[in-house]
Amino acid sequence: MTHRLLFNILQVLVVMAFAPLVKGVLNRLKERILSQRGPSIFQPYFDIWKLFHKDEVVSERSSWIFRITPYIVFVTPIFVTLLIPVLTSYPLFLAFMADMLGGGFILALGGFFTALAAIDTANPYGPMGASRTRMVGFLAEPVFMIVFFTVSFVAGSTIPYIVQQHWVTPMANFFQPAHVLLMLSFLMLIIAETGSIPVDSPSGHFELAMVDESKVLEYSGRGAALMKWGSCMKSFVLFCIFLNVLVSPWGLARGENIAEVILAVPLVLAKILALILVLVVIESSLAKLRLFRIPEFLGAAFVTSVAAVITKLL
Repeated sequence: MTHRLLFNILQVLVVMAFAPLVKGVLNRLKERILSQRGPSIFQPYFDIWKLFHKDEVVSERSSWIFRITPYIVFVTPIFVTLLIPVLTSYPLFLAFMADMLGGGFILALGGFFTALAAIDTANPYGPMGASRTRMVGFLAEPVFMIVFFTVSFVAGSTIPYIVQQHWVTPMANFFQPAHVLLMLSFLMLIIAETGSIPVDSPSGHFELAMVDESKVLEYSGRGAALMKWGSCMKSFVLFCIFLNVLVSPWGLARGENIAEVILAVPLVLAKILALILVLVVIESSLAKLRLFRIPEFLGAAFVTSVAAVITKLL
């Protein structure tokens, strides 16, 4: 039990350490596709370091919600890391504390407080971004529910480690139409939840068109650093759920040897790099949707997830 607890701590450290790097690689590759030089892959580290060493300015009219939100956004991905397979294919300490649905609720908690903090500042652009984000979340939640229903229907459980064994360990299950449709719908959810094109453009700085970025305009110093770091970790956690639970357990440690667990770190990062290449191709091939077209995108994800359920039933 002690070594499994240590492996769980190692998973948390890996997510905290490499999440900004994944974000930096994604940004750099998108810039290279556009024939631009782009920032260094280590730029997110520099930004976080710089923000931690700057003074934090907080409005006198803001409440405790504005002050506590950065810490909630930073901590929630860490809690989810304790529940999912990041480096090992076997359950670790606290792995059965909650299932995939509980992990989704924990991640949604950070988004909920972020929306409240954006409204709390009385900045006109904050509530606009918060309302748009809640619209996206309202449309994405039914897709999450259908995906989790399909997963639980097939695996008989929503615990990530058990789902992994039922979905992708027998290779015959991997190529089932229901599994392919489920992966496609979850990939569309990742695009929506991480604020990527075609749902949102994180590189855009026009206030009237912002979605996610407009909610953190009022943060500075330590608060802005925690929000940026927490956002990177949330993307990393979603990538791990998609790759290690629904796609392939390749690269995960199967033995309880510390060397095998450490070796899983570069292998998992290689899988994430492959997913980043797919996301770069998607973002470079599509344009940002207009606001009233976003429901169509998430509606397509919902229909895809329902088709996965029907296909499995038939």
